[in-house]
Amino acid sequence: MKENKLKTPLCPACGCSLVRLGISIENAVKTIYQGKEYLFCCEGCLQVFARNPEALLAETGSLVICPVCLAEKPKSHTVEVDYQGFKLYFCKCPHCKTVFWKDPEYYIKRLTGDVEFSGLFTEGQVSSFSCF
Repeated sequence: MKENKLKTPLCPACGCSLVRLGISIENAVKTIYQGKEYLFCCEGCLQVFARNPEALLAETGSLVICPVCLAEKPKSHTVEVDYQGFKLYFCKCPHCKTVFWKDPEYYIKRLTGDVEFSGLFTEGQVSSFSCF
């Protein structure tokens, strides 16, 4: 099984999912560090990152995002699932895995920012439910 190589935008300073915050890749604050582009949720996070990038990359580098509730978690606090040969990491809430299997392609596209985030779950499902 391949490690999840989905390009999920995550602020390397605060560890927040840009998708959950409603920040598109085009609207994210960006910088290049050691030849790699990093996306930030705000200018303040970029300034924090600039002070100690290595420490923040080490701190946020192992975070993963639940494809359904978009909660940011360390891998040790998730449930790993194989989806089409890739590892996905779900928060430990059973509801998230159940909802994912109803429309996996939507959640994959949302996770990577390819579809606009319009609420916690897809329309017609419980939108007031929160795992965090």
